[in-house]
Amino acid sequence: MTSFKGLVLDFGGVLTTPPAAAALAFEKRAGLPEGALINSLYLDQEMVRHTEELERGALTQAEWNTEAAARLGVPAENLMGRIFADLRPEASLIAVVAEVRRAGVKIGILSNSVGRAPWDLYAGYDLEYDAVVISEDHGLRKPEPEIFRVVLDLLDLPGDQCVFVDDTERHLAPAAALGLTTVHATEPGRTVAELRRLFGD
Repeated sequence: MTSFKGLVLDFGGVLTTPPAAAALAFEKRAGLPEGALINSLYLDQEMVRHTEELERGALTQAEWNTEAAARLGVPAENLMGRIFADLRPEASLIAVVAEVRRAGVKIGILSNSVGRAPWDLYAGYDLEYDAVVISEDHGLRKPEPEIFRVVLDLLDLPGDQCVFVDDTERHLAPAAALGLTTVHATEPGRTVAELRRLFGD
């Protein structure tokens, strides 16, 4: 019998298909060279700062679209939505989360926001969980420890009774420092197997 009473999950890349694959598909559709998004958006320090501001709710998605489009040389209209148009629900993870919840475990979502307009990452998903923490609503972002405390407080559980799953490795250490058992989501089958091991079949 598992001793864990809470399961906290990142959203994009855990409950969805991998964002990197969607981004690669966008590059092909847009006629951009492979790696253009990484080079223009994630290795550019000013753009990294804009993305962090977006995650904290200090920058709108439309403003981010304008900044990113200028670097990529593409139209700004709904750029975030176009980049991640190929994201789909990760059915195997959603199913195992439902099983864990039916067993009485509290479920929390802890997600760094990409804004909600004009494109909403969470639209069409059932997020009726015990706690849903979207970074822009709190002015915080992963990997800041304070945002992990927010979701633990909402679940009313200590860290050592919770498991945390994220596809971004740098987000795991602050969770572990608060006592959460961490799972690096690198491939859905492995993640499902690890959750079954931790929570019991």
